[in-house]
Amino acid sequence: MALHSAIKGKLISVIGDEDTCVGFLLGGVGEINKNRHPNFMVVDKNTAVSEIEDCFKRFLKRDDIDIILINQTYAELIRHVIDAHTSPVPAVLEIPSKDHPYDASKDSILRRARGMFNPEDLVR
Repeated sequence: MALHSAIKGKLISVIGDEDTCVGFLLGGVGEINKNRHPNFMVVDKNTAVSEIEDCFKRFLKRDDIDIILINQTYAELIRHVIDAHTSPVPAVLEIPSKDHPYDASKDSILRRARGMFNPEDLVR
């Protein structure tokens, strides 16, 4: 299935809590590549920050992933790695979780995107 999907297009990956991952898996996001590596990681209270960081770096290196979705609470734990990623692909999107709402002031990718545009250019 992963090879078939890779031929058709690229994947979305997810790093999140159980509820977030299950929701995206039910939506059809889950894949396992030819090396038997999934495109998702379920994080719980026993997951080490180094595991989250290693998974994020693996997703960055995979050529079949174009978007990485990560719960903002876990993005905060590996902020230095996310800030070091400057390539547009894969795109990194911070998303809320059931227990932690999205806070735009913490999203470094959004701050970077806002810096690309002059607000006066958007007014017609």
